[in-house]
Amino acid sequence: MDTISVAELEATTVELLPSRETLAWINIANITAVNLALAVNAGTFGSVAYASANQLIGVSQS
Repeated sequence: MDTISVAELEATTVELLPSRETLAWINIANITAVNLALAVNAGTFGSVAYASANQLIGVSQS
């Protein structure tokens, strides 16, 4: 990590952001999560069934 000098630190400026209420009148986030897994081991003797679980997550914000 680089170090900064006192002069560089003193030269930095800041700006206040508007309040959260001002940024958006409506802040809604719809989150949908789906988990699917399937393993079938029917009618066999001494076999192994594997399952792979996949996850899908969708987020939309208005």
